[in-house]
Amino acid sequence: MITKAPVWDKEALKRLAQRELGDFKLVIVSNRQPYIHELIEGKLSYAVPSGGLTTALDPLMQECGGTWVAYGGGRGDWLAVDDKNRIQVPPDDPSYTLRLVWLTEQEQQGYYYGFSNEGLWPLCHNAFIEPTFKTPDWQTYQTVNNVFARQVLDEIDGQPAAVFTQDYHLALLPRLLRDADPDIITGQFWHIPWPTYEIFRICPWGEELLDGLLGNDLLGFHIGDHCDNFLEAASRVLGARVHAEYNLVSHKDEATLVRPFPISVDFEQINEESQSQEVTDEVGRLIKSMGLGGQIVGLGIDRIDYTKGIPHRIRAFGRFLEKYPEYIGKVVFVQAGVMSRTDIDAYQLLSDQIDQELANVNNRYGTDNWLPIIYLPDDLPSVTLAALRRIARFCVVSSLHDGMNLVAKEYVASRFDEDGVLILSPFTGAASELVDSVIVNPYATDDFADAILESVVMPYELRHERMVRMRTVVEENNIYMWAARLFVDLMQGTRRSRRPIRSF
Repeated sequence: MITKAPVWDKEALKRLAQRELGDFKLVIVSNRQPYIHELIEGKLSYAVPSGGLTTALDPLMQECGGTWVAYGGGRGDWLAVDDKNRIQVPPDDPSYTLRLVWLTEQEQQGYYYGFSNEGLWPLCHNAFIEPTFKTPDWQTYQTVNNVFARQVLDEIDGQPAAVFTQDYHLALLPRLLRDADPDIITGQFWHIPWPTYEIFRICPWGEELLDGLLGNDLLGFHIGDHCDNFLEAASRVLGARVHAEYNLVSHKDEATLVRPFPISVDFEQINEESQSQEVTDEVGRLIKSMGLGGQIVGLGIDRIDYTKGIPHRIRAFGRFLEKYPEYIGKVVFVQAGVMSRTDIDAYQLLSDQIDQELANVNNRYGTDNWLPIIYLPDDLPSVTLAALRRIARFCVVSSLHDGMNLVAKEYVASRFDEDGVLILSPFTGAASELVDSVIVNPYATDDFADAILESVVMPYELRHERMVRMRTVVEENNIYMWAARLFVDLMQGTRRSRRPIRSF
């Protein structure tokens, strides 16, 4: 008899966190805040930003407590905080502290838009966009990392603490914290890929970035390949000693554990939300307002970014209609997304490219009462996104390079009917887990078109079998298991690794 593996949930994570943390205070540090406060017509309101970071870590903090330190970018944030720049969140049911960091417009431009997203983002995504590295941006990046360090140290105030830093915006922070207080336990999760050594060496300040990251006791990536890339860079750039058997790297007589932690979603929450009456009503409204009745619907949900392969999927859908014209008027593709980083030229060029690709397909195959592709470049509410996931026969994730991609897992978690097909790029971390998806190279347009056809004609029995297996993977390897593995490795692994380096 096959028994189902126990599923981690909030209560199990809470018990584990209490046991592992003990007297240590948990501090999460990120650029992006989990709750944004806005001032609308003189009234203070809040919103939860989209994206994997908030999806993954807010449930964790709600269960574990502690403090989240982040940049305050909302127009109403300064009205919401106290004199220590703190506010209790979530607003409806407070369970942890959010401490906001204020940055000048110049600091935000140089640190975030400049070094982080014109430099590190394309570098790490192997994008066909030349990384831009400017000395003033690097200097601002250093300054802002120091600003965050001072805020974190003030929040800790000499208490035993475990600091869990997020992503590529704060690569220097762990070293700054370690140098200020060697007793702080430091961990970091890098949410995007880590490039190969040959790509990484493009960065003029690679040594400084590696040294900053090796201030961590634990450094996590999505998949093993990214860990291997990092270890090679540490060895070849810094001359650090790599103990491959234990995924351990030593630098400055300190040890850092480097391990994969495939991030996931709150399966139970997404599954339940999809079945709610509110989402059911929204399904009916969308089918009627968008004219989707009797159509086979495909879906893409993305932040509008050049790493997501949106032009490639539009071209592939056009090629699908060209190769299989019998589906004209019968299959419609809905692309939902929201523009981001509009101050960066590459993103504006991408927006123009998407508009052109859409016009090519819609003008060629559209009629007076039917469009093959419906484009929704808006920040859609969660209920609408949940409804779209329910409507879609197939969902397309065509990333050119991605750390994980939680859209794929959200689609699977949404399908309580155990139906639907996921078309997935092999260049995502999710592809190593969701092996029952239809894997297709987004650069291979004809193969991509055939993958769409496969998704359209796949019989229900096969769709059901594959979706059941994928849902089991996402349910068992949910966000709480991800957090639990990190907690154990951060707290227990740190204790083991802080032996003298000579002992290896």
